[in-house]
Amino acid sequence: MHNRNEDASLMDLISSIEQMEQDASRVSVDNVVQAVGRRSFGPLLLVAGLITLAPIIGDIPGMPTLMAVLVLLVSVQLLAGCESFWLPGWLLKRSLSRQKFDKGIKWMKKPARWIDGLLRVRLPWLTGYIGIRVTAVVCLLIALAMPPMEFIPFSANGAGVALSLLGLGLVARDGVALLLGFALFAATCVLIVMNLI
Repeated sequence: MHNRNEDASLMDLISSIEQMEQDASRVSVDNVVQAVGRRSFGPLLLVAGLITLAPIIGDIPGMPTLMAVLVLLVSVQLLAGCESFWLPGWLLKRSLSRQKFDKGIKWMKKPARWIDGLLRVRLPWLTGYIGIRVTAVVCLLIALAMPPMEFIPFSANGAGVALSLLGLGLVARDGVALLLGFALFAATCVLIVMNLI
């Protein structure tokens, strides 16, 4: 499900989010989804990963779990063949202060240009029909693993980076980024198992 109108880089995505209504004192999940687009699997994954990673935003208790629910719902609907993603009202209404959100976005912009410089079309077959669905299955597993990650140091960050890599891979059609995302998720799973033993 690659839409030609999707943002083609991390900076493009951040710019779309920045162009949301500036007057509101709070930013909701719905605001972000509207800015990114309901038909855009890659950008939605990327946003969920970045929010989980961003200081101030990702540190809010329950935020990783909230992003896990978003990823879970979107991944299931993609696998079911949906053309547009439905999200429940209670999730869309969740919000945080504009001040915290803007600080998180400012943090994201610092590495964004550098990351965009590393991305290019590589192994594009991994971002085709089958590749996207394999990615959706991995994202489903990440989403299911994220709630307990809130109690294991650094594991939620690993999930956030993995989701960001998978989202970037789909947006830029970079199969290498997808492979790195798969590998990082596997490493995060090992970390979780080691902490549980």
